[in-house]
Amino acid sequence: MKCVLDDGAVLAQEVEPAFSFFKRLKGLMFRASLAQGHALLLAPCPQIHTCFMRFNIDVVFLAEDGTVLYVKENMKPWRISPFVPHAVQTLELPGGALNGRVREGQRVDFK
Repeated sequence: MKCVLDDGAVLAQEVEPAFSFFKRLKGLMFRASLAQGHALLLAPCPQIHTCFMRFNIDVVFLAEDGTVLYVKENMKPWRISPFVPHAVQTLELPGGALNGRVREGQRVDFK
């Protein structure tokens, strides 16, 4: 599955779902990296941490309808995000992947 913005820009060609408790718990911990063009989609997920991670990530918190509620670019390891009310999905991408292209209020679709 891929992730596309409402303006047609592709955020990730390959999106890995993490919908079970254990997949969300593990997330990107202990991985050496996340390849460009790839992302991890966690649901349900109104807050994340980057403990035990080895690289920065870009994070997009999404409402149920795909509306972007909060964006954090280049989140460093060993940090905790704010709790984002109404966020049901969180998209994690390699640090620098967003490059200012995503803002609150935009819509994201998974195809």
